[in-house]
Amino acid sequence: MFRIRLKVRKTFASSSVAPEVLCFSHLRWNFVYQRPQHILTRFQRHTNVHYWEEPTFAAVDIPELKISTTDLGVRVLTPVLPLALAGPASVTTQRSLLDAYIAEHISTPFYSWYYTPMALAFSDHLYPKLSIYDCMDELAAFIGAPAELLDRERQLFDRTDVVFTGGASLYAAKHKEHPNVHLFASSVDTAHFGRARTPRTDPADQQEVPYPRIGFFGVLDERLDTKLLGEVANAHPEWQFVLIGPVVKISDAQLPHSGNIHYLGKKEYRELPDYIANWDVAMLPFARNASTRFISPTKTPEYLAAGKRVVSTPIQDVVTPYGESGLVAIAQDAAEFGEAIAACLTPSQQTNWKTQVDQFLAKMSWDRTVDEMWQEIQRCAAEKANKHTTFLSATEESSPYV
Repeated sequence: MFRIRLKVRKTFASSSVAPEVLCFSHLRWNFVYQRPQHILTRFQRHTNVHYWEEPTFAAVDIPELKISTTDLGVRVLTPVLPLALAGPASVTTQRSLLDAYIAEHISTPFYSWYYTPMALAFSDHLYPKLSIYDCMDELAAFIGAPAELLDRERQLFDRTDVVFTGGASLYAAKHKEHPNVHLFASSVDTAHFGRARTPRTDPADQQEVPYPRIGFFGVLDERLDTKLLGEVANAHPEWQFVLIGPVVKISDAQLPHSGNIHYLGKKEYRELPDYIANWDVAMLPFARNASTRFISPTKTPEYLAAGKRVVSTPIQDVVTPYGESGLVAIAQDAAEFGEAIAACLTPSQQTNWKTQVDQFLAKMSWDRTVDEMWQEIQRCAAEKANKHTTFLSATEESSPYV
């Protein structure tokens, strides 16, 4: 029988008036800054946010919950489990860690927020005031997805009160699965990426890369069209291809390697404008496979906010609306990709492009997205509370034991 230890690294304010948010995610908070970080740091303005990550396994004797607090106040919770724990034992231990944490740190009632349906395995006994599923990806289509993920998602649809989707393709796929589904496409922090529109010091590891530079940032995994990237790089040795981000679920040997392809590794979110400012064109060389069928890349509006021309393969949520609006060039294969990059390197062909970009981006912001999400959450919570009150009143009137 394992004992359980909670390990707190920083203090955490608990003066929240609104119900607190307990989020369950498959993504490490400090991995890549993306949709969960954008949304939850802004939710922290309304209430306390607790972010539960997937467990890590280490040579420890006692299961431990490492607790740290970000600069913006989100509390990050990482279960650290003994190597011997696996399968059902891991689930049971996480459930115990979760219960102990809630009892000590979360004022009830609270909202549960899911990015992964798999977290139901250890959280399905909870009774939150409201349950939210922010469906940002079709996780079942990714390499290594658990076989039971789709079943877990169906369970989550049955239990959740409101579903948000991160893109139009996902909305089209999910809106019939639940009576209350809303499209909240990934947005952009225009001020942050807009810094790339003015000259910035080139980061040290990019300074030796010649021009012109064609850049990409993001996770390098099965979604990257490695064949297309290699073919374009080989066909255009006069261009330099810069890729920023961690390599995940694929091996280095699966990536194309040539003298004009440069892998610079993972960078912090705050560093990205410095890199992008010194690119000539940005690219979205995504493969067309099951893992990209429903993606809505946050980097599309981020590239545009940085003032960079963009070339993408025909990912549906890029084609509509960015390609159809003439904001992003769409290329079907390596030959078209090269032609589109060449056209982007000749900006005089579309002199009003940046004005069109700014008009489009003026309608988007993470602040606006989060405010609208929060309004929907409050509406759902009030409606649920009203139904509960009505039910109790009806029960009292009809019961002979009242």
